[in-house]
Amino acid sequence: MNNRLLKRQIELCESREAYALATVVEVLGSSSAKPSAKALFDEQGKLTAGWIGGGCAQAIVGKTALNCISTGEPDMIEVDLNDEVFGAGMPCGGRMRVYVEPVLPNPTLWLMGHGRIVETLCSFANRLGFDVIVNDAMAELQAFPDALRVISDDIRYSQLNPKNGDYVVIASHHKGDFDSLSRSIRSPARYIALVSSRKRARLVLDRLGGEGFSEEELGKVHAPAGLDLGAKLPEEIALSVLSEMVMVRREGKGGAMNDIR
Repeated sequence: MNNRLLKRQIELCESREAYALATVVEVLGSSSAKPSAKALFDEQGKLTAGWIGGGCAQAIVGKTALNCISTGEPDMIEVDLNDEVFGAGMPCGGRMRVYVEPVLPNPTLWLMGHGRIVETLCSFANRLGFDVIVNDAMAELQAFPDALRVISDDIRYSQLNPKNGDYVVIASHHKGDFDSLSRSIRSPARYIALVSSRKRARLVLDRLGGEGFSEEELGKVHAPAGLDLGAKLPEEIALSVLSEMVMVRREGKGGAMNDIR
């Protein structure tokens, strides 16, 4: 892998941008690209570094890269370099197999609150590949060794800025629920949850409705948060919330495995 390609990969990772790495793994017949040739495609399916052949082959691989980034799954494709109509449109007399692998940034989990539930959520989520940001005025740095960042100077949650695909869990126990939920609902976050009793959840949602949020917007909030595990201990509550997050992330059903026939 050349230095320019590697440098571009590092740049994309540091800016938390998804991309796909395409590698020519086999060439049958004649081709301008050789085995091990590599190229990077960005979130729009556009070539951003490297080279795996001419324009038409590049377009085919770019479409595959776009799909791989969307699904999060790799793909192996065969590009017909000889078929001018259905292939790459370049009569080179060969075929090329290309492995396309998506590289996605870790999802970010915004945690509003402090205490044992939040500490456990931070630890569990980190182990499952989430980058955790804790935002709470009473959050102490030493209590969150697995957090990417701890914010403790943001009383009105002005630094809460979820991006597309982020997760937000609010466990501030009444203090700041309204402010943090308001900002989260207006964001493109994939998952928004409120750790609370059913009564408290209803009160908060009713207030948000009274402030002008629509039923569709309020429907984005998982309140109370978590799957019904019968959880009682803080660690169990954290597990139920994280289970729901995994269900959303992996598009699961949330039922018992032995119910699947």
